[in-house]
Amino acid sequence: MRINRLLLLLIAVMAFSFASANKRAVILADIHVVPGNENEAKLIEAINEINAMTDVDFVVMNGDLTNEGSDEQLQNAKRLLDQIRHPLYVIPGNHENNWSQSATKTFIDIWGNDRFVDEIGDYIIVGANCGPFMKMGDGHVKQEDLHWLDSVLKEKVKNGKKVISFNHYPLRKDDLDNYVDYIKVLEKYPVIVHINGHYHNYTPYMSGDIPSMMVGALDRGKGVYGYTIVDFNDDNITFYRKDLGKEPKAVQTYEVKTINKPVDLQSVNMTSNPDGFSVEKVWTDSASIFTRLGFDKNNVYFGNSLGFARSLSKKNNKLNWSTQTGASLFARPSATDKYIFFPAASKAMMMIDGKTGKIVKEIPSNGAYVADGVIVDGNLYQGGYKKFEKFNAKDGSLLWSYDSLFNYCQASPVVDNGEVIFGAWDTNLRCLDAKTGKLKWVWNNGKTANLLGPGNVVPVVTESKVIIVAPDRFMTAIDRKTGKTIWRNNDHRYRESLGVSKDGKTAYAKTMDGELVAVDITAPDFKELWTVDMGLGYEHAPCIIAESNGVVYAGSRRGLITAVDPMAQKVLWSVPVGVSEINGIDVDPYTGDVYASLIEGVIVKISKK
Repeated sequence: MRINRLLLLLIAVMAFSFASANKRAVILADIHVVPGNENEAKLIEAINEINAMTDVDFVVMNGDLTNEGSDEQLQNAKRLLDQIRHPLYVIPGNHENNWSQSATKTFIDIWGNDRFVDEIGDYIIVGANCGPFMKMGDGHVKQEDLHWLDSVLKEKVKNGKKVISFNHYPLRKDDLDNYVDYIKVLEKYPVIVHINGHYHNYTPYMSGDIPSMMVGALDRGKGVYGYTIVDFNDDNITFYRKDLGKEPKAVQTYEVKTINKPVDLQSVNMTSNPDGFSVEKVWTDSASIFTRLGFDKNNVYFGNSLGFARSLSKKNNKLNWSTQTGASLFARPSATDKYIFFPAASKAMMMIDGKTGKIVKEIPSNGAYVADGVIVDGNLYQGGYKKFEKFNAKDGSLLWSYDSLFNYCQASPVVDNGEVIFGAWDTNLRCLDAKTGKLKWVWNNGKTANLLGPGNVVPVVTESKVIIVAPDRFMTAIDRKTGKTIWRNNDHRYRESLGVSKDGKTAYAKTMDGELVAVDITAPDFKELWTVDMGLGYEHAPCIIAESNGVVYAGSRRGLITAVDPMAQKVLWSVPVGVSEINGIDVDPYTGDVYASLIEGVIVKISKK
């Protein structure tokens, strides 16, 4: 009976596949396959059904192939997806971009790219990656990908061809920070539909004037699994929900319409400065910037998504040099008077001459670097993949390596009074002896999920306490000597954004509700001093908070920098400096000026008059 039912199902699927349509696509999205999980088994069933269909023109794997984007999970997904017999196009989702031991490089190594374009009969299909990149935030299309999208469509759209657009995120305000730029590029061309995943359900919506569709995940809940079939012809686009073992059901039909509009990308006008402050845009890059900023006396250092390490003159805001490192850069560079250390996703620490930009030494590693390092007393303390290292910053020699981590480091460590305190994406916060690298204690919040641990928070350290916030939405105080929990508080929805006052007595945390919370960290128990609503609404950018010249600065997921007076306990001003996430608030130790980089490729400088 089971064989007969399977035969009938295959006949039904094949009969459906011969229904009249010019072109047919199958969309897989949000499959979240981990070796051995239920989704893996169901994906194999889905692939068998898809392969039994005779007139599929192409298949798109539309993001979230895995849960954590690890090399093991990506290789496993590749092994399974390679069994598809139809032309296959694969792009990543947030689970490949946000948590990745290779800083998203392995995805490109496996599939050759994180975007695609091809001609399928009368259609141009095009898909692009859309982040977020190695930290929480809204989706974002890299600057170079927007230029690529425009250029390939300009080249290929001719002779009446129509465009079908793909990515993982909806093209909407609360999902993709530069969605306006994306839509305006697409609206230059005859785009008949945009298709995305991410929300695991079927939802029609409009991207400007472009009909758009969110498609369902592999796991539909309640033991139901499936994929999506899309038929295209000159008149209509029809989406079908295809549950495994069931006949397809139409869920949405759009009439084919094409609208062409001129492009005018988003811009932010910063013509007015807040009273008593100067807010200046000092650099706009040709690519995206994912790094925080490093400083020496005369220059600012950063890296971009095309892998260029760059030096910017403070004096005239001009580029001193630009050096290719081989892969996207995510980690803040650390500067000495002579050398600049760029931790690179190309699995190497780049030791660069600060004057010439020449790579003096390339120190190989076992994995991509995405963590911010810090130089203290002539030594570089640097987190990596499954290890934490100490280098001599004079010659780049390795002094010690602690290799008992179970995932990668991301945030900057704190080096204080002979100790190094840092988190990793293995649920743990650790304290090492700065001289020897030996473990003094390890702490975790009791959660087994890596993504709820203190992997991307810079701890606040006092003589007796370590303060952290994490995606478990708690602020925690840990005894510095023993590593034991002193108190935990979840009165607010904390996440990963933390800072400390100049006097070291107050911790500042930005909440998921856009508040700034001040906590007295000298008190034996949790003691909230004040809370200010910064008016940001929902907020999850892990942007470090910084205080300079008596003002506290916070950055948002949507390009806002907010200045708060901690004495008056009020917002002084909030200025939009871009549309994308702010990587970090960095204080120039030489001048006290505040700098911030945005992932759209912008660097701004804030000076208090």
